[in-house]
Amino acid sequence: MTWRRAASCSGTRTSVPPVPVRRCAAVSSAAAERPPVPAPVRTAAAYPLLTLTALLWAGNAVAGRWAPGHVSPQAITSLRWGVVCVVLGLLARRRISADWSGIRSHWRLVLLMGGLGYTAFNSLFYAAGTYTSAINLALFQGSIPVLVILLNYALYRTAVTPGQVVGVLVTLVGATVAATHGDWHVLATLDFNRGDVLVFIACLLYAGYTLALPHRPAISGLTFFAAMALMAFLTSLPLLAVEAAAGRLIWPGAQGWAIVVFVALGPSLAAQLFFMRGVELIGPNRAGLFVNLVPIFGAGLAVLVVGEPFGINEALALALVLGGIFCAERLGRGAPPAIAEPAAPRDRRTP
Repeated sequence: MTWRRAASCSGTRTSVPPVPVRRCAAVSSAAAERPPVPAPVRTAAAYPLLTLTALLWAGNAVAGRWAPGHVSPQAITSLRWGVVCVVLGLLARRRISADWSGIRSHWRLVLLMGGLGYTAFNSLFYAAGTYTSAINLALFQGSIPVLVILLNYALYRTAVTPGQVVGVLVTLVGATVAATHGDWHVLATLDFNRGDVLVFIACLLYAGYTLALPHRPAISGLTFFAAMALMAFLTSLPLLAVEAAAGRLIWPGAQGWAIVVFVALGPSLAAQLFFMRGVELIGPNRAGLFVNLVPIFGAGLAVLVVGEPFGINEALALALVLGGIFCAERLGRGAPPAIAEPAAPRDRRTP
């Protein structure tokens, strides 16, 4: 759908393309009648959510350093989504039950987003780590915002502002500084292999998942996430069986379960809900830039948890990423108009 059609359906006329929203046919009449949400309010709400998302995902990387020997990769993938399903089933079963008919009618979308955006992304990322370096992983992860913008333009012809181009490039440089610790000679010695192909495919899948978020069905975000988590758990089981058959399964002990619970409640549950809401508030192009905060926060957590030094290179990387986000928000873009915020039936919202 073009932005002009979206604006006419919601009753709001704009002079520049607004953040992509769901199809108007799926938006409740109550949402169309509610007053527009000013852009500064949406931005102010999205920034802390997306920053916390990056912090939790950085914590996932730190937890991944402790996982070897305590829990195997596919075991942690299956168990993390299993824990998420149990928690959501206990805390939100009434809401999920009320919205389940909407999930059934969109089960293919749920299967694709949960299976590819969650299970396949994590599995490919873990597998890539077997063949490629941590630097390569971080550098490819920095490509996610670029992929989001390119795919958004290719699929939806979403305009890209000069500020977004500058912002993406600056944040990418910042992520590179963080990954290489400021040693640019490292880039000349990088060895690309099949692990890099795997991680690129993983990043491409997550970019596609990010673009699909604004087009989710008109049901509560919590219910939609619960359905994707269930699909992620189910699609991870065959991979877990393969790991067990290969004799590589490590069932968690006490420390392994601590890692599983953390990655389930933090990076998997809270962070994914925060990211969904952030994309809904400011759109995938702008939200995707916050992914490049992950290596910065990872370095900070390494200082606090592992005791690694925080030097001038880490400070420079942080300044570049924050500066890139500022450029994307302020350069080449006027103040965006307020748009009506689509709501799920019965006005149920995600956090």
